[in-house]
Amino acid sequence: MKIIGRFLLAIIYLVIFVSNSVDSVDRHNFKTCDQSNFCKRCRSMSKNQISPFQLVPDSVSLTDKYLEAVITNTKYEGVYLRMRLDGLRDSTLRVRINEDGKQLYNRFQPVHALASEPIPQSMTMARNETTIELELEQSTIKVYITIAPFKLIVYVNDELAMLVNSNNLMQFEHYRPKPESIPDNEVGSWEEFFKEHQDSKPRGPSAVAMDFTLYSSSNLYGLPEHADSFSLKGTSGNDPYRFYNLDVFEYELYNGMALYGAVPFLMGHGKKNSIGIFWLNAAETWVDISGVKSDADRTSVVESIVNLVSGSSVDKEVPQAHFMSESGIIDFFIVLGPKPLDVTRQYSSLTGTAPLPPLFSLAYHQCRWNYNDQKDVHNVETNFDVYDIPMDVMWLDIEHTDSKKYFTWDPIKFSNPVEMINNLTSKGRKLVTIVDPHIKRDSNYFLHNDAISNDLYVKNKDGSVYEGWCWPGSSSYLDFLNPKVQEYYISRFAFNNYLGSTEDLYIWNDMNEPSVFNGPEVTMPKDCVHHGDYEHRDIHNIYGLLQVMSTYEGLLKRTSGKKRPFILTRSHFAGTQRFAAVWTGDNIADWQHLKISLPMCLSLAISGISFCGADVGGFFNNPDKELFIRWYQAGTYLPFFRGHSHIDTKRREPWLFDKQTTSLVRDTIRTRYTLLPLWYTLFKTHELTGAPVIRPLFFEFPSEENVFGIDYEFMVGNSLLVCPVTKPNVQEISVYFPGNDEVWYDRDSHQPIKTNGPIKIQVPINKVPVYQRGGTIIPTKQRVRRSSVVMRDDPYTLVVAIGLKGTAKGNLYVDDEESFEYRDGKFVYIEYEFINNQLISKCIHCNTFNTNSWLEKVMVVGIPSVFTKASIHTVEGSTELSVLYSASNQVLTIRKPAVGIAQNWTITLL
Repeated sequence: MKIIGRFLLAIIYLVIFVSNSVDSVDRHNFKTCDQSNFCKRCRSMSKNQISPFQLVPDSVSLTDKYLEAVITNTKYEGVYLRMRLDGLRDSTLRVRINEDGKQLYNRFQPVHALASEPIPQSMTMARNETTIELELEQSTIKVYITIAPFKLIVYVNDELAMLVNSNNLMQFEHYRPKPESIPDNEVGSWEEFFKEHQDSKPRGPSAVAMDFTLYSSSNLYGLPEHADSFSLKGTSGNDPYRFYNLDVFEYELYNGMALYGAVPFLMGHGKKNSIGIFWLNAAETWVDISGVKSDADRTSVVESIVNLVSGSSVDKEVPQAHFMSESGIIDFFIVLGPKPLDVTRQYSSLTGTAPLPPLFSLAYHQCRWNYNDQKDVHNVETNFDVYDIPMDVMWLDIEHTDSKKYFTWDPIKFSNPVEMINNLTSKGRKLVTIVDPHIKRDSNYFLHNDAISNDLYVKNKDGSVYEGWCWPGSSSYLDFLNPKVQEYYISRFAFNNYLGSTEDLYIWNDMNEPSVFNGPEVTMPKDCVHHGDYEHRDIHNIYGLLQVMSTYEGLLKRTSGKKRPFILTRSHFAGTQRFAAVWTGDNIADWQHLKISLPMCLSLAISGISFCGADVGGFFNNPDKELFIRWYQAGTYLPFFRGHSHIDTKRREPWLFDKQTTSLVRDTIRTRYTLLPLWYTLFKTHELTGAPVIRPLFFEFPSEENVFGIDYEFMVGNSLLVCPVTKPNVQEISVYFPGNDEVWYDRDSHQPIKTNGPIKIQVPINKVPVYQRGGTIIPTKQRVRRSSVVMRDDPYTLVVAIGLKGTAKGNLYVDDEESFEYRDGKFVYIEYEFINNQLISKCIHCNTFNTNSWLEKVMVVGIPSVFTKASIHTVEGSTELSVLYSASNQVLTIRKPAVGIAQNWTITLL
């Protein structure tokens, strides 16, 4: 039997590696909407059909926190749904619809995505025979609910913002006993086949759906993760966007196929305002998009209600979204802006923000499947010093383990992991190891034995332990929905359990969709059963989130809550940002995959997950030197910056290319390190406000329609405009400069650009088009060392870019870069302002944290040449400073102010 098992495993590996050698994924391994029966059913509903869902008028009641009512399905006698509408603080609404009364089966609600229970906002109610009117107190939001058919109409400032169930596409398939004879319209609802796999569907049809019309929007964004354009495309004639977390290597581009993550958040934006929809459902979900870019005429309150009740069609040019999920309840939030940053703040108040990451995680990471042994790790990290390239983190993939048993080490290749880690930390570096959710079925493996003894695995529908195939061969999967499994998994990260680990070892959760090589669509069968008697179909998209939640708590607990964890995860859902960074998965060393990494990370960023990056250089295949250089240049300006490659690729550490390539890669990585103070400050701002760390242009220029569709360039915070080169053999590209009253300064030459619109920019191989926005102040560190840790006390340089009004503002955040003591007030926060030819440093929060860093230099960009000297004033008095002025680019450099970075001071230009 062991020989047969090894033979089958070899065949599976062969199939996987052969499929990895082709140019694109085999789409036949993954379902279309027509092959997903519930999607086909929901999508076949015709717009403006007569809706069977109506409110029961006498059931409507308003408490001090929410409105509640019963909805009847007129197609089925005795079927009732319970609807609850909550008005929430900060211009947010929540609607939940579930079966009323006793149910055959519980419907899953993925509350794990929410950071906390949302805070209610009081409402007032008025009603007549056909309509209920709600008004949120202390806001300009009104909600009209029509009774027959059930619809929601949302107004902000007396303008129509959103229609819910406008096309009568609401669906809620109630649980019911299996009939003796299956009706024609339910064929496939009680049993479904895909290729050789059977989904038994013992609980029958349970789909839910709702359509939304975003009247105040012209473009739609979000719905990550898909390898598609940033501005969402209409899906008529194609499959809808699909949410079903899957292991899709070498994924295709520019379509709505499901990938590794599912964040069912949609943002609409128009010239006047922005709006968001968060569809809280963890089951397989498809989203149809329709409508074109249009700032449609507003309809009056009375007209819209009359039109909706009468069934009049909505303007076809208004963007619409139709969400369809296989199971669960209808649970959605509407966030009403009005600006893009308001929408992300409101959404982040629901699902949380990323806690401030340790600084090292924002620096450069070096990874490969796999570094061979401890000597290999030592040689690679030493060569970073030899070639003067900074690097903070080495990574180990699955081959570092003992026969792919996680929480172990290969006894020969990695015989002394503590020594290996200590060698890294002696240079200020860290180690990341991979820990996947599949567990090798091996009687000599402690984790498998514990899982069997304590009943920790996911079950088959008959109650036996589910067995699938993954990297170790025969594997079973921990049931992270079970609190007992969560506690066990948390304990595995304790130093006395994960032998060979230290507090400088961090974790990579991969393959957690979950990936099952011999499963339907390379994942777990939907009729597997989890804790609480929920089917896998109910919880699939949240499985990876449940793993990283336990991993995070494990890393937190091992240091008694003192050190900030760092985790990278492949599978993700709404709320993942509270625990882990993500990357865009198994991409290809191809120019199009470099290009698509930008809109993929932008989509995640506006959907709460700012800590995103792509495998620099491409995971599969071998990049030529031009692609390699350009990818590093682009990766420098994405939040997560890691080089990574497949086991069958050529080694590609930067020094293995020619001297020019090594030099240019060194330059761009060093640039990343100079900007670490900016990145760190932006992540602190994100934690506090939800503001995306990288953001699309329309976030900063919300009324400029020309930027609504741009996804080839982006902003880092509000200060840097980045337009990476993503095409081969080009000597110039077009860069769009937004804003009518803006000046942009080239980060290399400091030359100003005052044009609003596209400009041709020369891009020789050493040029990265990056521009600092006039009116901003950026903190940097110019003394680049081998790692961020050894730069901790180094001095700062401020780059002051003067705006057209002669002013500039910026800020700086400083703490110990690794602990949670900042939550106890131990940090420094400084605001900078340049006004009336004075640069003022005001330390807003300085008394509880000591830093040895000081101000080494100030560069004032865009200043006229009338100033020949400067003085600095502190509480200790005034001192004259030396200055150097460059007339060619109007840069005034103030040398060695030599004041502590946490002091209050004023520099006056004279």
